[in-house]
Amino acid sequence: MTVGLVSMAAVAVAAVLASWAFNALVYLVWRPRAITRQLRAQGIGGPGYKFFAGNLAEIKQLRAETAGTALDVGSHDFVPMVQPHFRKWIAIHGRTFLFWFGARPTVCITDVNVVKQVLFDRNGLYPKNFINPHIARLLGKGLVLTDGDDWKRHRKVVHPAFNMDKLKMMTVTMSDCAGSMMSEWKAKLEKGGEVEIELSSQFEELTADVISHTAFGSSYTEGKKVFLAQRELQFLAFSTVFNVQIPGFRYLPTKKNLQISKLDREVRTMLMNIIKSRLAAKDTMGYGHDLLGLMLEACAPEHGENPLLSMDEIIDECKTFFFAGHDTSSHLLTWTMFLLSTHPEWQEKLREEVLTECGNDVPTGDMLNKLKLVNMFLLETLRLYAPVSAIQRRAGSDLEVGGIRVPEGTALAFPIATIHRDKEVWGEDANEFKPLRFEKGVTMAAKHPNALLSFSAGPRSCIGQNFAMIEAKAVIAVILQRFSFSLSPKYVHAPMDVITLRPKFGLPMILKSLVV
Repeated sequence: MTVGLVSMAAVAVAAVLASWAFNALVYLVWRPRAITRQLRAQGIGGPGYKFFAGNLAEIKQLRAETAGTALDVGSHDFVPMVQPHFRKWIAIHGRTFLFWFGARPTVCITDVNVVKQVLFDRNGLYPKNFINPHIARLLGKGLVLTDGDDWKRHRKVVHPAFNMDKLKMMTVTMSDCAGSMMSEWKAKLEKGGEVEIELSSQFEELTADVISHTAFGSSYTEGKKVFLAQRELQFLAFSTVFNVQIPGFRYLPTKKNLQISKLDREVRTMLMNIIKSRLAAKDTMGYGHDLLGLMLEACAPEHGENPLLSMDEIIDECKTFFFAGHDTSSHLLTWTMFLLSTHPEWQEKLREEVLTECGNDVPTGDMLNKLKLVNMFLLETLRLYAPVSAIQRRAGSDLEVGGIRVPEGTALAFPIATIHRDKEVWGEDANEFKPLRFEKGVTMAAKHPNALLSFSAGPRSCIGQNFAMIEAKAVIAVILQRFSFSLSPKYVHAPMDVITLRPKFGLPMILKSLVV
């Protein structure tokens, strides 16, 4: 009897192993060969699939080769440093090619017309691509990562928090937060005629303070631990991006996995405490009209058994907006200040415009709307130093993309940094800093009206783009009112991609006060 049971168990185990081996053979060998043949028959080449790891080893090698390099401060072409694989493969295989992220096929597309076809789709044909599970923990499965009906439900709740009337009301808070930072800078200047300040970390604190106040009704002090934990989680998550993603591996008790899980639990606990504080005051203060208040109202008992958002979904949205609401904005400010310091003639033009429209008053929403040169300058900054260097979608079924038949599950990669430097789209001066290209607006700045992809495009474009632009205008205006500045000799121009684009060694800046 015992021998029979053992034999049956052995047969069952053998069957499971045989099934696993067969599936692995299909996924790791047969499928990549079939997809490669299918696309080559349509004229789409690529670097070629390597068993199990795809092209990840070459990507990591190319990135390692450029890790110690730096650019001249007058150069804005960081693609060979941040995305060296795209620069190499486009030169060899053309503007559209197939590469492999592990065993997952990815088609790189630089044709703006095809990008528009995908991003402007309203039928759900191109859902968000499967994301690294550690980055999903950082961002939360909120508005950025959801699809279909879930995305529509989340957007219905979140969108009212970013209408223009509410954003204009937030301008005062943005300016007040910036004013507090200016006071700290001025205090340092009282000890001498000029002072060197590392601005990228200052802007991280400032934008964290702004999103804390405007979206969550808390101060930077209350949210500081959330931001610090998310920043650590960001670097840890990005360190796994170019590793082969093995299903279930993230659950193994490795040092990195344990650290990521610990940080995620800390973030979740801190967000829950912020939520509990708001709920405790709802009887006297209500839920509030900011982002957190709108989400809590959507989860309220009066919605019965079918609330628009669950508490877990609210926590995920908090993760999304705590991170996205300050990280991308801080880098926009950092790169704007870098470009203002390296183009002093533009610094003077923008200061003159700010003083004309705002004087020395705290900028209001109506004042900011009149800052045309500032707007052009920010748009050109976003073109050359977009916070995210690439975006992805996925073929939800076998379909045709730009005349190419791609199989279901294929990732579609759009290298924004490359597209923003495409001379066929932006002209021969595509690598040059020229804010006046936006003089007639975004749609007239290039040969294609949807060429600027800094906030993505179409129905899934960044919901916070107006928030980010108003915040950047308010902060830059306050700085120009009070300080002149120049790049510190210590600055090293080495843009670095850690999910978002940042200066590898910070942005040390020499500031002088303009206000006696």
